[in-house]
Amino acid sequence: MFYHIKELQYEARPSRPDPMFARQLQEILGGQFGEISVSLQYLFQGWNFRGDEKYRDLLMDVGTEELAHVEMLATMIARLLDKAPVGDQEIAAQNPVVGAILGGMNPQHAIVSGLGAMPADSNGNSWTADYIIASGNLLADFRANLNAESQGRLQAVRLYETTTDPSVKDMLSFLIARDTMHQNMWKAAIAELEAQENIVVPSTFPRELEKQDVAYDFYNLSEGEESKRGRWARGRSMDGLSHFNYVSPPPAFGPAPDLSPAPPYIHNTLPTIRDKHIDINKG
Repeated sequence: MFYHIKELQYEARPSRPDPMFARQLQEILGGQFGEISVSLQYLFQGWNFRGDEKYRDLLMDVGTEELAHVEMLATMIARLLDKAPVGDQEIAAQNPVVGAILGGMNPQHAIVSGLGAMPADSNGNSWTADYIIASGNLLADFRANLNAESQGRLQAVRLYETTTDPSVKDMLSFLIARDTMHQNMWKAAIAELEAQENIVVPSTFPRELEKQDVAYDFYNLSEGEESKRGRWARGRSMDGLSHFNYVSPPPAFGPAPDLSPAPPYIHNTLPTIRDKHIDINKG
């Protein structure tokens, strides 16, 4: 059950309207790594989780907080769109400053959402549930969550550097700080799970069923051998079960492909020489 209260988690009131920045702010609301994505990702992971209740509680806690961030951003975007010149735009655009605003704002903010936020990114692409990762494997999902928070914080920081509005910066500063906590939180949860099981996902697949003789080889498949200097190319493997092995050049384990020709009715190509003797000198 969810219960909504009227107060925002943090203030979301700009110092002045800015339709151009409202469009940019849509990215961390409805983009791939925006608040809509992470809120529903965490909630679906929580709703579907089968196991220790503390992990479900963690997911529900942070998923619900992200819903609060959706509300904050939607409010900020709507307020940034206040007084947007959406009436007679031809006349308004005669002013160079107003013309720049009209050219930079998302017209859908006026046409579709009535000067409100939309479940879309900064280019107006609709948010999609394809952004959500909820596999049922807790370690895989928590790693995806850490990536989502990393990308989301990166975008929020870039937006912070873009705006000159101190009130918008203040709200973004709050969101950036929460992303700091969430990255640390997911890293802590990942470390706890990795201490309980092998770090390779899934840990339940029998090792004897995989080709263990190639399980820790690093293949050098680009020019030069600079990659040889990396931690991934030497020393004990990260799961502690073997050692990395640098292989240059890597072996080919299978023969060259030799496909049978397609039947004539497929009309793929000319008959091959082995199917029909052709005198290439006759043209």
